[in-house]
Amino acid sequence: MTIPATEAVTGTGTAGLVPAGTTAATDESKEMFLQLMVAQLRYQDPMNPADSSEFLSQNAQFTALEKMQAVADQTAMVLQATTAFGASSLVGRDVSYTLADGTQGTGAVHGVSFGATGPVLDVGGVDVPLASVLAVTDGSRAATGSSGDTTAPA
Repeated sequence: MTIPATEAVTGTGTAGLVPAGTTAATDESKEMFLQLMVAQLRYQDPMNPADSSEFLSQNAQFTALEKMQAVADQTAMVLQATTAFGASSLVGRDVSYTLADGTQGTGAVHGVSFGATGPVLDVGGVDVPLASVLAVTDGSRAATGSSGDTTAPA
């Protein structure tokens, strides 16, 4: 009985978030793998025993899969932190954006909040998801006479 290494592979978070319960799922998968391996040993044909190198190979594949999942989780955490730092660096700059409902606007970023869906910019009282930002310009134009307030077309 062979256990394909790809059976336990799951996707990672798409918004740079670490999936909830990843560690529990990995522990559960490992437990299931070990139970299957013990059952395979228990019910094998004594006249035709399984090859021990096959067991070692399966165990090595599972260990490699665990390590790859850990790397994927850590990469997702690094991406989340990088996105947070990038969003924080936009405070004081002017942005142009288009929201999901089609509303367009420009204005100075006054702050950033961090939610489950990622960073959200405060642009003149309007919550703008980071993914909705179309352009970023230096906030120095506000010092030259522009109000820097959010404007939305009528």
